[in-house]
Amino acid sequence: MDFLSELRWRGMLQDVTPGLEEYLKTEKVTAYIGFDPTAPSLTIGNYVQLMLLTLLQKYGHKPIVLLGGATGRIGDPSGKDKERQLKSYEELDSNLNFQKEQFKNLIDFEHPENPAIFINNLDFYKELNILEFLRVAGKTLTVNYMLSKDSVQNRLENGLSFTEFSYQLLQAYDFQCLYNQYDCKLQMGGSDQWGNITSGTEFIRRNIGGKAYALTTPLLTKADGTKFGKSAEGNIWLDSKLTTPYRFYQFWINAADADIPTFVRYFTLLDQETIEKREKELDIRDQKQLLAEELTVRIHGEDSYKSVLTVTDLLFNKPSEHQIDLSEIELEMIANEIPTFDLSLDKLDNHLNINDLLTVESQVLSSKGEVRRAIQNNALKINKEKITAGEEIISKNQLIKEKYLILENGKKNKYLFRFSS
Repeated sequence: MDFLSELRWRGMLQDVTPGLEEYLKTEKVTAYIGFDPTAPSLTIGNYVQLMLLTLLQKYGHKPIVLLGGATGRIGDPSGKDKERQLKSYEELDSNLNFQKEQFKNLIDFEHPENPAIFINNLDFYKELNILEFLRVAGKTLTVNYMLSKDSVQNRLENGLSFTEFSYQLLQAYDFQCLYNQYDCKLQMGGSDQWGNITSGTEFIRRNIGGKAYALTTPLLTKADGTKFGKSAEGNIWLDSKLTTPYRFYQFWINAADADIPTFVRYFTLLDQETIEKREKELDIRDQKQLLAEELTVRIHGEDSYKSVLTVTDLLFNKPSEHQIDLSEIELEMIANEIPTFDLSLDKLDNHLNINDLLTVESQVLSSKGEVRRAIQNNALKINKEKITAGEEIISKNQLIKEKYLILENGKKNKYLFRFSS
């Protein structure tokens, strides 16, 4: 099997320019995908393109990660129905540096034969003034040609600034710089990038008489038509501070059954035979669990995955000998998932009892009578230990990691209390 054949069976091939298939049969290609640092972290939506680079490298080709230090300052109009708000240079630089570290964990930059490389496109422009750029690049593509692109046409009615109109020219010039400096002959991206990418192949043809190629993946959407990479809470980030490993794992567990075959093909590194065998032999819940496990381990690591399982056991009342032996990371993961109350440690010095904790400090229950009835029904537990009296005093010795209490009221209602100085 070759690179394009793999993309086809995975459903990851949308458009290619003529001649690429024949070229790849005889040559190893250097290819790039651009990533503009307009967000504080990469998202699971970006991971579609990361998989494209990973599969490219698998077949012996060389991947380039082009960081948009320059293009991020302009803003790509593709897929947008209105003008972007420009980010400050400081924010863009911070985002770029953070994303660069993320890429290091997601693509092989130390491969013995074809290691991936980073390039910042700001390097192409920092010594180039506007007059020189207009002479070098501005006369290559006509305004008529640029206007014909969908990314421009879709914005003309609502308005398109010259800043964003110029984006495809910058992206085309990027491609030529990579072509000249790194013999990079293929640019890849999502299908919304087809216009910008083919502007690059045309730019290279007109400007230097070179032959370059384009390849795009379909834009990944869910079975219900909504945008992939979003949950009820917003983006699914690849940074654990923005999307906890638990929520990342649950995104895949809670995905619609109809989406799982597509997600498996896009995001696992399994071969076609293994994937098709699983689909025949495993029920959809097991397929989801294996997908969630593979991706959580790959993005967040084995330790985080084990923590996710521990937290899942606690939140869903599955028996586990580790339920109270929780790390602070796991406890903070729980704090993101259940109602959490922050209290002063001084409260414990003043002999805080169960009644006051539940009615005064948190209003988990509305009255001492409710507390009494919950105790009579054996419903209340602190750190899995049953509460037998509302007047019971809470001790610092009960705190997990000298800071946390987990309270349960029945099987479904769980609360976290976090005590600090």
